[in-house]
Amino acid sequence: MQIRVAGRHVEVTDDVREYVQNKVSKLPRFYDRIHEIEVVLDHESEQFTAEMIVRADRKHTFVARETGPDTFALIDMVTEKLERQLIRHKEKNRNRKHDGKSDRANKG
Repeated sequence: MQIRVAGRHVEVTDDVREYVQNKVSKLPRFYDRIHEIEVVLDHESEQFTAEMIVRADRKHTFVARETGPDTFALIDMVTEKLERQLIRHKEKNRNRKHDGKSDRANKG
């Protein structure tokens, strides 16, 4: 899994980069087919924007974006959003394969 951290109009410090690495490294627990994670931090006027793009198998792309004054809080919020998206996607795939009906129940 490849992790990229970039900054637009803001320099990404080592502390922020390390924090992002720690938070993002937990995402494969929710969906193990992640290939690449890109985190973009932006600064406009007095607000920061954190955007996280997760690319998984079969060209699935998950995106989350938050705006606020605290970079670390934004990273937490964006990571939580992506966790929910990945869990929902995984459950949807699991439920599609098994619709919950048993073949034995239908035969009898």
